Amino acid sequence: MPSRHVVVIGAGIGGLTTGALLARRGYPVLVLDQALVPGGCASTFKRKGFTFDVGATQVAGLEPGGIHHRIFRELEIEIPAATPCDPACAVYLPGETEPINVWRDPQKWKEERQRQFPGSEPFWELLATLFRASWAFQSRDPVLPPRNLWDLWQLVSAVRPDTLITLPYTFLTVGDALRGYGLGDNQRLRTFLDLQLKLYSQVDAEETALLYAATALSVSQEPQGLFHLKGSMQVLSDRLVSSLERDGGKLLMRHTVERIHTTNGKATGVVIRNQKTGVVWTEPADHVVANVTAQNLVQLLELEAEKPESANSPSKIQNRYRRRVDKLPPSSGAFVVYLGVDRSAIPSGCPPHLQFLYDYDGPIGENNSLFVSVSHAGDGRAPEGKATIIASSFVDTRNWWQSEDYEQLKQQYTEEAIARLSQFFHLTPETIVHQEAATPRTFARFTARDRGIVGGIGQRVSTFGPFGFANRTPVNHLWLVGDSTHPGEGTAGVSYSALTVVRQIENAKN
Repeated sequence: MPSRHVVVIGAGIGGLTTGALLARRGYPVLVLDQALVPGGCASTFKRKGFTFDVGATQVAGLEPGGIHHRIFRELEIEIPAATPCDPACAVYLPGETEPINVWRDPQKWKEERQRQFPGSEPFWELLATLFRASWAFQSRDPVLPPRNLWDLWQLVSAVRPDTLITLPYTFLTVGDALRGYGLGDNQRLRTFLDLQLKLYSQVDAEETALLYAATALSVSQEPQGLFHLKGSMQVLSDRLVSSLERDGGKLLMRHTVERIHTTNGKATGVVIRNQKTGVVWTEPADHVVANVTAQNLVQLLELEAEKPESANSPSKIQNRYRRRVDKLPPSSGAFVVYLGVDRSAIPSGCPPHLQFLYDYDGPIGENNSLFVSVSHAGDGRAPEGKATIIASSFVDTRNWWQSEDYEQLKQQYTEEAIARLSQFFHLTPETIVHQEAATPRTFARFTARDRGIVGGIGQRVSTFGPFGFANRTPVNHLWLVGDSTHPGEGTAGVSYSALTVVRQIENAKN
């Protein structure tokens, strides 16, 4: 059995998946998190009998062959009960009362988009072609971006003749493809794509890498799909924790990692503070896995003494890494309203996920657009006769940290969001049982993500796939897991990154 001790920083889905897989394969594992409950941005909280998903509200990869299905089978734990989201989302554009329904059935979705966006089918056919090649490629577990010969071999081994069709599109964005098909001025189509891509890539169609978009915009159709978990999103982390502990791993909540120790360019341990007792100690480790943002990682990293005589000294390499992180465009935060309501507030036939844009001239975010998740009867999120509504909007985190009157700003956003939601839902003082809101400051407090950012780094050409942040960091035996790395955000994306790191650790030679 392996004897190398692994410390995992962060009990989000990426960290728990890494820890559970390593424990299953015989490694001594310690997982640490500063929060009260595991799950990170896919955790939950309870109020007055309601269960609210903190951030993520839908899951990909539960279908046979999907990443969650593969991992749960290896861990020998039961696949969570879930229902397919159909439509995956109902999108309402400004001034329109009929939604654009993203159906799970491929033929039904094709008919919908042909009706909604006449003349756009060649663009969608391109996405479908790129998706098929990209999905087959990803299913062979490539390592992106490669950082040594073993990584490169995994990447090359995943390439097949059909993969080569994607190469001419490596440097293109969705905006480039739209212009190529004469659709650059199609406002409805571009706006729909902007709304959907902002959810998955953090940036709009003009900036999103085309190869990333091909997967993000296609994965909601059969035989894949998006799923609504029975109970809550917490079921994912609960089952991973059970697997971790069953196989000898250990999870410590309310324990903050304050520093990652390095010696001669290699991670050697972490400094831990027990939040309850205040006790601080150093935990030695053969490998350290950081389930944090790239921004958080450089803050935790202990910079070694400068060695000016060597351009490739550990400190020089780490400084280059820091500079790259510092140059990243600002990531988005989220403003979220959580409502517990009487079931009468929900329109008949309401889909589980909706997206609203209220003004073409306004930004995507800042309450001008809302992504809404609605619980359904019997899904475990609300008492009988009640429901939950979770509405989120992307925001600039800087406004929330620089505001002179934070509480007033929070109240303003809450009132605006509820007023917007009242255009679709029947929201009155009588139907609203509970309400509260979360801001970037809230997410920073409970998830420790830098400035409360959500969703990782934008999936631009410069940060996607071969050009993104690697799981291998500049420090030997220090690994980065989560939505800053390939293939991006969501529980499925971070689980892929976890599997990659587990394979890399198993093949580490020193």
